[in-house]
Amino acid sequence: MSHTTQTLSLAIALVLLPSLAQTMEKLTMSDTQKDILATVEHMTQAFHRSDIDGVMDSYEEEAVVVFEPGQPMTDPARIKEMFQGAFSLNPRFDYSGHEVYVAGDIAVHFAPWSMNGATPDGQKVNQSGLSVAVLRRQNDGSWRMVIDNPHGQRLMQQN
Repeated sequence: MSHTTQTLSLAIALVLLPSLAQTMEKLTMSDTQKDILATVEHMTQAFHRSDIDGVMDSYEEEAVVVFEPGQPMTDPARIKEMFQGAFSLNPRFDYSGHEVYVAGDIAVHFAPWSMNGATPDGQKVNQSGLSVAVLRRQNDGSWRMVIDNPHGQRLMQQN
């Protein structure tokens, strides 16, 4: 095998590795964990489409969402307004992994994320963090977020 072929093979493997890791991650999850992850993925996909109803449907009515570190919001009208404002960035979120833990009807989801977008005037916006979301099983068996904090890394960065 030539050096060029080896280099190309390594480059392809490095590109596919994160996708393979996420596929393996899903294979080891229970059905309940997959349902919880599906709620998070539904919200992310709705966000990418600027579908405010789809985004809000992922949350309980009295949910807490942390748009800015240390500043939780509970007013549904204000939460909706903040999401709609974020749509102007045309953001795209990527997760580098997921962990889901379940205790009865409560679950917690952890995921490192990165976001790329742009302001309406073209200025690039790049952010990353650790999403920490608490979800509750609903009476119909579905899951909705109760607490959504995409700034879970904040406390570690204060040292």
